[in-house]
Amino acid sequence: MDFKISELLAREAIILQLTSKEKMSVIQELAEHLVSKNLIVNKDEFLAAIAKRENLESTGIGNGIAIPHARTNAVKNLVLAFGRSEAGVDFSSIDGRPSHLIFMIVSPEEKKSDYIKTLAKISRLMRREEVRSLLRSARQPDEIMDIIKANE
Repeated sequence: MDFKISELLAREAIILQLTSKEKMSVIQELAEHLVSKNLIVNKDEFLAAIAKRENLESTGIGNGIAIPHARTNAVKNLVLAFGRSEAGVDFSSIDGRPSHLIFMIVSPEEKKSDYIKTLAKISRLMRREEVRSLLRSARQPDEIMDIIKANE
């Protein structure tokens, strides 16, 4: 199955102004938002899976990007969320810089290949400085969607 990031990222799964300052608080803020949109069926199981993954290795990939991710049956389908933090969040990134653009991927256990493809597609997209810059300055969720569609 081939798919685009823009097909996975729902407009309602975008938070342009994250208020949390700590890594796990940001993850919880994104999770609560997804629960409110009925995209997660079990928040506690979801948070436990993400926390376990974060404890293994940082998901801060550098250049102001973090991609927290996990596989858990707390979701029925692959869920992608996007959050942006003006202040930046310490995700223990490989370059030591705070993360401003946060993509969170959660997939059911059996969708491993889609999960890995999604991680790869986001990583590839985020390598481009112009895309990161556009995402940092977008004012509306629709702009985020348009930027991703135009560049994936």
